[in-house]
Amino acid sequence: MAAAARPTVSVWSPESDEAPVGSVPLPDVFTAPIRTDVVQFVTTCLAKNKRQPYAVSLKAGHQTSAESWGTGRAVARIPRVGGGGTGRCGQAAFGNMCRSGRMFGPTKVWRKWHKRVNVNQKRYAVVSALAASAVPALVMARGHNVAEIPEIPLVLDDSVTSKAKTADALEVLKTFGADDDVDRCKESRKIRRGKGKMRNRRYVIRRGPLIIYDEKDTIEQAFRNLSGVELCNVERLNLLQLAPGGHVGRFCIWTKAAFEKLDEIFGTRTEASKMKKGFVLPQSVMSNADLARLINSDEIQSVVRPTKSGVNRVARKKNPLKHKGALLKLNPYALAARKAEKEHQERNRAARQAILEERRGRKADRVARYEKMVEEGDVIF
Repeated sequence: MAAAARPTVSVWSPESDEAPVGSVPLPDVFTAPIRTDVVQFVTTCLAKNKRQPYAVSLKAGHQTSAESWGTGRAVARIPRVGGGGTGRCGQAAFGNMCRSGRMFGPTKVWRKWHKRVNVNQKRYAVVSALAASAVPALVMARGHNVAEIPEIPLVLDDSVTSKAKTADALEVLKTFGADDDVDRCKESRKIRRGKGKMRNRRYVIRRGPLIIYDEKDTIEQAFRNLSGVELCNVERLNLLQLAPGGHVGRFCIWTKAAFEKLDEIFGTRTEASKMKKGFVLPQSVMSNADLARLINSDEIQSVVRPTKSGVNRVARKKNPLKHKGALLKLNPYALAARKAEKEHQERNRAARQAILEERRGRKADRVARYEKMVEEGDVIF
């Protein structure tokens, strides 16, 4: 996936959206391939680096004087609490299956909490997230309300950095229809599920516009109190802000100076980066990923060979024990043998039938003779 390349991007005045006040060339970083798999992997790894180590107490579950009773008392050999006079005495202890026992595999603070990610991989992910932020479809798919935005990416004149009041910042967002996204974030604020609500992170809120600047002046004081709005310096672009949760397509608002500095930071197609040593913009393996269209194009079809006709297909091997044709190829006499066997069976069947009929006839004669003797009185019971 790659962003659509445009020659220039309009620069808008913070005061009016009637007409752009200028234009700047589109930095080459926005034409980089969008690798969502790289972004997802790097985001997952980087997000683990802010975790705080936790573990249960080393003494948990072992703060009792329990000993096993040994064998011969018809009870399990697990350690049991000593003493008497209470319900606690004689209770099993220490084991993970016991009440008030320790957990299985107690957690330790020396667990491997952090993940190391290659520098080039992190840069690739940032480049992909930047390229995705210039595709309106991906920005809308991420949930941002950008239907009223005149252009994506949205580039504002550097005078926006001199705004010092939140009311002025909100007026700038309203001018370009970006306040809808701020309202969406404001309405999404709700109480967090789980124990986190008791640990100084009581509320969750959606992410809104990301303001990217070069010289901050007073822009941070103006925008920082708006719901969902975040700010970032162009020299310190953070993947966790460009693609929160690993989902590309963050709605970014750029200042002109920050937008023009991208070529210096990430380089171009012909020049390496001036600020990131040894980094060259990644390029797509295929400039046009529509493979079906390429194959069916006139240029390709005019030079390929014609379709082969009369291809010799390898016959499927058939089981001669189940397939008559395969059997006759191996043994031509099999048909005559099968016919002779069938005739022999017919002769045997006819002979057996004749014997049965003869026996049935003799039996019928005996029955008739007996019944006649009974009628004449020759048989005495």
